[in-house]
Amino acid sequence: MTQPNILKLAKQGNVEAIASLMNRHLHPKGITAKVAFQDAYLEVILESAQVLNQPILVAFIRKGLTALGAVSVQKVKVYGQQTGKEFPAWSKEFDLRIAEIEAVDNEQSSSNPQTLTLSINLSGDTARGLTNKDFEFIANKISTDILSSCTNVFIQKISISNGSSVITKER
Repeated sequence: MTQPNILKLAKQGNVEAIASLMNRHLHPKGITAKVAFQDAYLEVILESAQVLNQPILVAFIRKGLTALGAVSVQKVKVYGQQTGKEFPAWSKEFDLRIAEIEAVDNEQSSSNPQTLTLSINLSGDTARGLTNKDFEFIANKISTDILSSCTNVFIQKISISNGSSVITKER
């Protein structure tokens, strides 16, 4: 099948075409997608030798199917399965017509604190007058720039020694 034909078929809800488009992106990462319609759901089974990252892959599938715009695809079940295992390691259901479900999931997960460690290693020549205070200022500036897009972040711990700064943030 050529690219325009695959895309046209996928938009019409053809499961082989949808699987082909997914596998173009997933095969290089060692993941195989199997797609079928089952009980009014588009069922996507992702299989790999390793346990798969659920949030990243569900977001990938959701974004791809939303962009595809196949009218026949409304409800989706995604399964992450390790090769050779009888049962999936995880599963996630979502409705492509309801964007709020993902927002609710994100709000719930953000209410659970997650620790993020940001390590910034700076080295400088003390003969040029760089002090730990200079390193602290630079590390804070870098971390502020990196984390400016994050919400609900506060500093839990800063430690600076010999030009090495470890800043632990919790969100």
